[in-house]
Amino acid sequence: MPKYRTYLIVILSPLTAPCKKMLSSVQNPRILLLHCRRSKPLHHHYAKSIHATPLARPISASLPTSQIQTIQKSILSREKTTRQFTEEFLNRLRLTEPHVKSFLHVSETVLNEADEIDRKIDRNEDVGPLAGVLVAVKDNICTADMPSTAGSKLLENYRPAFDATAVKKLKESGAIIVGKTNLDEFGMGSTTEGSAYQVTANPWNLECVPGGSSGGSAAAVSARQCVVSLGSDTGGSVRQPASFCGVVGLKPTYGRVSRYGLVAYASSLDVIGCFGSSVADAGLLLQSICGHDKLDATSSKREVNDFTSQFISKDYFESQPLKGLRVGVISETLGDGVDQEVVSSIRGAISHLEDLGCSVTEVSLPSFSLGLPAYYVLASSESSSNLSRYDGVRYGNQIVSDELSSLYGGSRANGFGPEVKRRILMGTYALSAGYYDAYYKRAQQVRTVVQKSFKAALDSHDILISPAAPSAAYKIGEKKNDPLAMYAGDIMTVNVNLAGLPALVLPCGFVKDGTASLPVGFQMIGAAFDEEKLLRVGHIFEQTLQGYSFIPPLIADEFIS
Repeated sequence: MPKYRTYLIVILSPLTAPCKKMLSSVQNPRILLLHCRRSKPLHHHYAKSIHATPLARPISASLPTSQIQTIQKSILSREKTTRQFTEEFLNRLRLTEPHVKSFLHVSETVLNEADEIDRKIDRNEDVGPLAGVLVAVKDNICTADMPSTAGSKLLENYRPAFDATAVKKLKESGAIIVGKTNLDEFGMGSTTEGSAYQVTANPWNLECVPGGSSGGSAAAVSARQCVVSLGSDTGGSVRQPASFCGVVGLKPTYGRVSRYGLVAYASSLDVIGCFGSSVADAGLLLQSICGHDKLDATSSKREVNDFTSQFISKDYFESQPLKGLRVGVISETLGDGVDQEVVSSIRGAISHLEDLGCSVTEVSLPSFSLGLPAYYVLASSESSSNLSRYDGVRYGNQIVSDELSSLYGGSRANGFGPEVKRRILMGTYALSAGYYDAYYKRAQQVRTVVQKSFKAALDSHDILISPAAPSAAYKIGEKKNDPLAMYAGDIMTVNVNLAGLPALVLPCGFVKDGTASLPVGFQMIGAAFDEEKLLRVGHIFEQTLQGYSFIPPLIADEFIS
């Protein structure tokens, strides 16, 4: 039996029961791996005595501040020029990039753009809310003046004739696009090892993965090679690397940000998301790129509120600034298969939320474990359709052949990497005539169950929380040859994409990694189009969390005296 079929059968085993029985008894599904098992019941009250794992080294750094606001204030007051800020980031990029390998391409016009912003300020012209802010863009988001390879050899040297809507809005806001970041090929992976060009390292430990598929964008922000960055999130590709790299990752509601110009993986799940070193920066970046776009039929016309109103100074916080906020802890996410130090960090975050006035209760989502197999059916099926356009004729590299069928097959065989081929084959299998009802249709039914379970939970809670990943970052190569183990790591995030909800990941603690430490992030999930509430809660949490600094050792000496 071909390997891809074996993977598919194991992944889809929870969906192979008769549909009616499956939908009526989701409380006891078969589970993919130990990583995906339902947890044992937790106590209904989280005692104040539960604390996060202590940090392995003393920290004296101040609380996270908005780099965007700092840059804006400095350049507009002429305290510092845009060029000076830009040179600082570029110098850091040159020093760290040989080790981290976040970027596939760095723009050659960055300093010229910085100089132009300074000239506009000298002329008292409007420069936009992101003027002077260096933004990195994941390489599956189209840019007219730089390559857009999606991490694939098939699209090597491909330069789009247009900017993605999100990139266009960034430029209109005055942002400087510093370059294109590395990713798993076509966004298919959780480690960024699936890139056809290079392997990105985690700035916290260069022997560890940064997560994926947006690992380049997360690592670039973590190493302070840029101010903020864009990624894409199909099943957790912004949130998991944010947790691994100790930065803030924001996945908006499906439809909040235009997908026009995003290289399609799974169109019903893909979302462009934001990375920042603070909640305020992630929110300010989202503010600049969201809104309706006539070029994207799935783009929402819902009004966008002013997120900046949520980023008030800690000096104006009340003693319990989140008093009355109803928080639900998803009980299925803190049991078997989750690293105990991760659980400890999440429980420490829960205790901190209680100290801030939140009412924290346990909530069960019985369908939670079914999200993983359903996601991989749907995502693989959509990818097999979306990637059919890459035939060597219309896009990308082409082999020499006298036969059209050989040209198609040869171009795809040489251009696609192993993980992309695996998912195309699984998706084609799931969509085939004999298996459509058994797999694809059933996965869509599970998706409806997941959506309803989240809606019910959010009707009685303001936000839901869980870990962003079952573990901290693991070693490069550890799971590269074990696709099922890699897929299982997405258990915490895929349900949010199936439900189309917004989620925010921010660092909350550390786990020990020998003599060093690796960051851990927790995930907050909100109701559809309620990013404003997530940003408010995240900002208050971040500004009141004491004793932690999420600046990696690679650059710590520059920031911590």
